Amino acid sequence: MADHFKLLRPHRRRRSADRRPARDSRVAVIGLGRFGQSVAAELMRRGWDVLGVDADVGVVQKIGEELTQVAAADCTDPAVLAQLGVGEFSRVVVGIGTDLEASILTTSNLVDAGVAAIWVRATTRQHGQILERIGAHHIVLPEHDMGERVAHLVTGRMLDFIAFDSDYALIKTLAPKAVGGIPLGESRVRSTYGVTVVGIKRPGADFTHATAETVVRPGDVIIVTGRTRAVEKFAELDR
Repeated sequence: MADHFKLLRPHRRRRSADRRPARDSRVAVIGLGRFGQSVAAELMRRGWDVLGVDADVGVVQKIGEELTQVAAADCTDPAVLAQLGVGEFSRVVVGIGTDLEASILTTSNLVDAGVAAIWVRATTRQHGQILERIGAHHIVLPEHDMGERVAHLVTGRMLDFIAFDSDYALIKTLAPKAVGGIPLGESRVRSTYGVTVVGIKRPGADFTHATAETVVRPGDVIIVTGRTRAVEKFAELDR
């Protein structure tokens, strides 16, 4: 292990089988300030494996027991990213705050490593534009996107997520097979999954209100409301 970073003791939680995603469930979060910690904590709550990385050893030691694995490292060095294996992750969130140079260099290294989906916190819109130009796939402005919302979007199934209360949310997602082909009134979505479909958008059309007679088709985007855990589970149904 190189001297320019320190891999701290991994901590693995036992997760119930119904909470663990069937696909690649690893996410790296680089920069563990308030934003990064919020994203990482929500990802862990939802059953994902999280590698947390920060240049500050003290920060890493403080939250080490909360994540799957942690490392104190300077990710502006591409050799460090390679040794950590971050390039093997399909999703990485860069939560580095006010150090713009570190944010840009780290993002550039991730792009060069071929990471498929890179989410980066930007402090200003100008900063976000620079990040987009060097290849970041998703730009997050904290005043618009809280850590909880980003964590739901990073996992790939939800197109949007809005929390209205501690345990109630609205999501936008592609329609699952379970509700397709028959009117919503006959699909028993509410009694079976504990959610309500309130809107629907067909490809090339505008959103419209969903009714009991609405028939959902493959490729439709739907708006769903319900308890947070219920909408999370609904979004994970097969497409």
